[in-house]
Amino acid sequence: MIKIMADSTCDLSPTFLEKYKIGVAPLKINMEGVTYLDKIDITADEFFAKLPKMKELPTTAMPSPEAYLNIIDEAMLEGYTEFLCICMSSGTSGSYQSAVLAKDLFYERHPDSAIKFHVVDSLSMSHGSGWLILKTAQLLEEGYTFEELVEFAETHKKRVKHFLCVEDLHNLIKSGRISNAGAFIGSLLQVKPIMSMKGSKGAIVAKVRGTNKALKYYVDEFIKRYDPELTNFILIGYSSDIEIANKLKERIETQTDFKGDIYIMQMGVAVGTHVGLGGVSLFFMEKEQN
Repeated sequence: MIKIMADSTCDLSPTFLEKYKIGVAPLKINMEGVTYLDKIDITADEFFAKLPKMKELPTTAMPSPEAYLNIIDEAMLEGYTEFLCICMSSGTSGSYQSAVLAKDLFYERHPDSAIKFHVVDSLSMSHGSGWLILKTAQLLEEGYTFEELVEFAETHKKRVKHFLCVEDLHNLIKSGRISNAGAFIGSLLQVKPIMSMKGSKGAIVAKVRGTNKALKYYVDEFIKRYDPELTNFILIGYSSDIEIANKLKERIETQTDFKGDIYIMQMGVAVGTHVGLGGVSLFFMEKEQN
């Protein structure tokens, strides 16, 4: 039996986590002197309600290796023998390194174990890793072997396309989640920055004026880029305003030829700490670049 694992920044909804029995290691959020476990001790809605009143930006900490090992130990009791862990980009979080350490610790404790354990650095943020995890779970349901799932995730992870638009870059710059921070001047001119992944970190790829132009950019880029064979679903993420996400979904439905599923999911507290209010994102598999 194959168990898919993740860290809590994948931001998949409870519906999909439960359907595919995905094990999640929560990040820690340190906020106003209190430590919370992402999605366990505090909800996203509670967090975003508090955020405007906070004097200091919360900080996040990666899951401990034991958090991953606990998932494995419990799953082994249920008969699982193969574990595929897909983590947030190593360039933005220590979650991947912690999972690798958990793998090493497991084999130190169980040197003769026949258990298989593979850790993937998704090179993705938030629903980017979530997209890869959900796709992998669907392939598992179709009958893919452990080795085939590993090959798919490692082969296609760089093609999971990200677009993220935020109200301003303050949180992302302060937390070090964006590489070309000098572009912050855009927010001072009321320009909305649009980010994607460059390597293992987020980087600004465009600047537009206003939400409508940001959504138009998303749709235009999706039409040019998406791989119709592998993109059978799209993930739209939002931090605090679901109406923006609904508008993006409607535009994709009416302005493109995409006929697959479009899922809207809220960003969790760990991701929301860095994105802030008003964020909206889009994730899909893009065509292979020549």
